[in-house]
Amino acid sequence: MWDSAGNQQTCIFHSRLPLKTAMAKVQQRTRVPSGSDTVVLESNGHHKDDKVANGASTPKPGQWGRAWEVNLFTGVGVLILLTTTPLMVLYFYIACDKYQCALSTPVLELYRGQATLYDLWMKAPAMTAKAWKIGAIWLTWQIFLAVGLPDIFHKIIPSYTGGICKGARTPAGLVNEYNINGLQAWALTHIIFFANAFYFHWFSPTIIFDNFGGLLWVANAVGYTVSIFAFVKAFHFPTCAEDRKFSNNVFYDFLMGIEFNPRIGKWFDFKLFFNGRPGIVAWTLINLSAAFKQYELYGYVTNSMILVNVLQAMYVVDYFWNEHWYLHTIDICHDHFGWYLGWGDCVWLPWMYTLQGQYLVYNPTDLATVHCLAMWTLGLGGYFLFRSVNGQKDYFRRTDGNGLIWGKKPEYLQCSYISSDGKQHQSKLLLSGWWGVARHFNYTADLMGCTAYCMSCGFNHLYPYFYLVFMMILLTHRCFRDEERCRAKYGQQWDKYESLVPYRYIPGIF
Repeated sequence: MWDSAGNQQTCIFHSRLPLKTAMAKVQQRTRVPSGSDTVVLESNGHHKDDKVANGASTPKPGQWGRAWEVNLFTGVGVLILLTTTPLMVLYFYIACDKYQCALSTPVLELYRGQATLYDLWMKAPAMTAKAWKIGAIWLTWQIFLAVGLPDIFHKIIPSYTGGICKGARTPAGLVNEYNINGLQAWALTHIIFFANAFYFHWFSPTIIFDNFGGLLWVANAVGYTVSIFAFVKAFHFPTCAEDRKFSNNVFYDFLMGIEFNPRIGKWFDFKLFFNGRPGIVAWTLINLSAAFKQYELYGYVTNSMILVNVLQAMYVVDYFWNEHWYLHTIDICHDHFGWYLGWGDCVWLPWMYTLQGQYLVYNPTDLATVHCLAMWTLGLGGYFLFRSVNGQKDYFRRTDGNGLIWGKKPEYLQCSYISSDGKQHQSKLLLSGWWGVARHFNYTADLMGCTAYCMSCGFNHLYPYFYLVFMMILLTHRCFRDEERCRAKYGQQWDKYESLVPYRYIPGIF
């Protein structure tokens, strides 16, 4: 069929069910008004017409991504996020550094009149020249590794994909190229850290933990600077004006970003750099610094600290090993670059994702053998499930649906969408393997890992468990955000997909 813009729009259904059954499932989810457009469904060469609604359910050119209009509820939520999350990070640091990670103690002191807000503020870390020096060296080093050092790992490591890789198509129809060298940057940084710790002794391996408070101010300065710069840049010298989005709320635009892929030069991509470097590279270094601090204070490293370091390092290395794959995930494919990513990756990620390592310095915890083995099982199980789920989608994309998943030819829903330049493109939605069990089963695996990190710290404080609560909220919200964008991108075709894979990430429940 031909849509109102004169573009042919086809949705090809490669059936995982008999056509009659599949059509019945689709019709249960979709009301079909008379006089609407037609989408052709194909199964084994047979064609059958199905009706889809005009208007909002029909994909509009280049309309996926963040919102165009912001209601009052969202506007209030944006202001709350902008004002409370920086204070929350500071509060968590103070609670850990001054109250041995007892989150409730500062609040109780205020409630009982034993302290004032001024007293609590005076416990905030001091800004130090050493922290600014460390921050400047760190940021400069990571920028150099990202744009100044070509990747050689993909030439010497079998099965690793690096170097110049293409990303997903943007709403404006562009396909950007990226210099994928995150694994190389992570490896070189950690080689230097270990070489220093055990041989050169240029600086103490506890340097990050010892200056963590001062570095919090440095990270905030960088996060706000890059966010404001990206906001101004979007108005005056955007990288691609057609990929910008403006709303009726300036605070929302600042939070969620206006430009889709802001860049300086050809290779410094703001989203890719800040999403992976410097925060994620720092994640494992912060944990290592905490482990060295625990050894310095107590003369040994607990099994819980080893658990947290190894399990989280597996996730981080996995991210950089598959960095090319992450070019096709929500952070790169849908999110615009604003304070949410700029400040979030500089401050929230390195401080709030490392709560377990911080906690174990102040509260060393030796786990019983059964508890330790259970956490290894849960953490490793979550990781291998996470890798299996994501690996299936990556394999499906690389083979264009022509390989085998779970020993069978994969089934998929092939859909079309229109970019803002008016061109039509095709996309396949996988229905086989884990992606036939739930639409976001990788999030289930993520939460298994998060649970293992937190439970490795024992059960004496809530402090390390905030990460699990946060991830549950984040991933659930991300489910809805991702599906809202996909519905805007694919229209009625997305409803067909949801009818065939009805659960998000808890099969049979949600």
